[in-house]
Amino acid sequence: MLRVYSDYLAVLRDMRSVLHALETRDIDLARQLRRAAASVALNMAEGSGNAGGTRRQRYLSALGSAREVVAGLQVAEALGYVTVEAALMARLDRVVGVLVRLVR
Repeated sequence: MLRVYSDYLAVLRDMRSVLHALETRDIDLARQLRRAAASVALNMAEGSGNAGGTRRQRYLSALGSAREVVAGLQVAEALGYVTVEAALMARLDRVVGVLVRLVR
């Protein structure tokens, strides 16, 4: 399994409070963000169990979902629903960076 997978699980743990706070303000955005966040981990895990083009496709899906998570957090913050710590966003950006390198 990729090290970035463990790193991402730590990001998910840190996102819990943000997701809980968001649920009280915008349940639809919270659900979409939760689905995208889970999709990142699930696609990374699936990709690590595949080879060739299938592996790349799973990592591409994980990357797309990770970017959706970033956007969801930015939207939630812009709308004033939550405050997202800069450290959390930085860790999430590192995950996105690793996924970008994996799909090249």
